[in-house]
Amino acid sequence: MTPEALEHLRRCDPVLGALIERVGPCTLVPEGGRTPFESLVRAVAHQQLHGKAAETILGRFLAHFPGRRFPKPEDLATVPDTALRAAGFSGSKIAAIRDIAAKSIDGTVPTSRRIARMSDAEIVERLTACRGVGRWTVEMLLIFKLGRPDVLPVDDFGVREGYRVTFRKREQPKPRELAEIGERWAPCRTTAAWYLWRAADAAKAKV
Repeated sequence: MTPEALEHLRRCDPVLGALIERVGPCTLVPEGGRTPFESLVRAVAHQQLHGKAAETILGRFLAHFPGRRFPKPEDLATVPDTALRAAGFSGSKIAAIRDIAAKSIDGTVPTSRRIARMSDAEIVERLTACRGVGRWTVEMLLIFKLGRPDVLPVDDFGVREGYRVTFRKREQPKPRELAEIGERWAPCRTTAAWYLWRAADAAKAKV
C-alpha cells in the first residue's frame, strides 16, 4: 500500500497512526496471478478450517489435475463427487465449488481481465450469486487478489478484534458500528483493515 495511504490514516486517526508506527510498513501484496475462479474455490476450501487443513485438502484436490497449476472450470466435470469428498470437501463445499465452476463457464463469475474493470459493488453483487460465497469471501478476493484500496470487511472477526484491542474497548464493535467508524479511513480502508489484523494477531500471541 502507498505511503499516501499511511499518511492519510495517521492524519485522520491518531490511534490508528500509533498502531501503524508499532507495526511498521504494510507488507500486503495481492495474489494477482489467480483467476477469480481459483480465488473463490480456494476461499471455499478455507471456510471454517485452519489454513494448514485447507491447504492439505487443496493439495489432494489438485492431484486430480496433473500437469495443471490449477484446473479450469470445465475440468471439474471430470472428477466425481466421491473423489472430491475423499479429498476432504464436505457435501456443501462440493456443491459450492461446482456452482462456482458452472457460473464461471456461463460468465457470471468474470474473467481476470473483465473483473479488473468492475467496481467493488459490482463484483460483490456478481460473485455472491454463487452458492457458498458470501460478502466476506468476496471482500477477501477484493483485498488479496485485486488489491482494491478501500475495502473494510466489517464482519471479519480479526478486524473487529483488532479494533477492540487498538482502541481499548471492552467489546468488539458491531459490523454496522465499525462501518460507520471506518468512514473516516476512506479511501484507504484496506490498509486500515490490514493493520487491525496485525493488532489482533499481536494480542493473540501474548495470550
